[in-house]
Amino acid sequence: MRKGGVIPATLDYQLARRRRTTTLGILGTLAHFRHFLLIYSIVQYKIHYKLIEYQQLPTSIMTDSKKVIAIEARLRDCRNVITLGVRPNFSDYSPQEADLIRSAKKIYYPTTFYADLFDAMGKSTFPSYHTYKCVQDKIKQTALFDLLEISHPKTRVFYGKRQKPTITEYFKFPFIGKVARGSAMGRGVYLIKNKDDLFSYLNIVTPAYIQEYIPSDRDIRVVVIGNRIVHAYWRIAPPSDFRSNVSVGGSISLDPVPEEALDLALHTAQSCKWNDVGIDICMYKDKYYVLEANMKYGKEGFRRAGIDYIKLMEDMIENEEL
Repeated sequence: MRKGGVIPATLDYQLARRRRTTTLGILGTLAHFRHFLLIYSIVQYKIHYKLIEYQQLPTSIMTDSKKVIAIEARLRDCRNVITLGVRPNFSDYSPQEADLIRSAKKIYYPTTFYADLFDAMGKSTFPSYHTYKCVQDKIKQTALFDLLEISHPKTRVFYGKRQKPTITEYFKFPFIGKVARGSAMGRGVYLIKNKDDLFSYLNIVTPAYIQEYIPSDRDIRVVVIGNRIVHAYWRIAPPSDFRSNVSVGGSISLDPVPEEALDLALHTAQSCKWNDVGIDICMYKDKYYVLEANMKYGKEGFRRAGIDYIKLMEDMIENEEL
């Protein structure tokens, strides 16, 4: 026994201790190795996932930087446009798609929702922000027409229970009632001939958008894209309807459109800063009136005139008119 009562370790004890140390070292090494394999697998998975995600993008996105970026599907058949589609959340776009949107100088057909966001961040859009804000909102259109002194039928908006009963103080039957926001292609337009018609109309809309009725069996559709008129034609109402929209049975006439009507349409679009719009004009007692403007103009007038709408848009984009 050594001084202090410490018993010297036997050979067997020393060997056992050494084996234990070696085993712990091996186990520690294995643990580190398993950790390494786990991290390696995660990295490989992410690389593989991103590669697949990248490969799933259209080839044109990866190879052609000259194409413009669109969100809505309106230009999906144009050879010089990459259409990404509408996503309810911006985070739903892939990283590559999001980068394309962020880096694009201009976004084509972004939807009303994204047009607001792009305007806030200073990014240009086609159609313009002003087009999106107004041409599906007849109330704003009317206010603009009044401000800019653009010729249009007498129109008034009535809100709430106090204002609606006063409609007949301002308008005599018959008059027109419309759905104020979002209506297009002849939908949401009513000819109100009497109190029963008015009662039925007021039960389905709020606010009430009332417009003077101008008796006519036809109107003029003028399509303005960019800064110029690309097409104009007559729309003739069917015998059983007061509306001239082709979607409700109206017919198209390619007879010459008076220059005065064309000038009024172009003046209206440029004054309101609308650059993709169908403007409806009618003539009454030798005077032209703007009825309304609409972004969702149909293409039948183009087809009847032999105008290739897709080729037209391709050329205007290529020539930097849009």
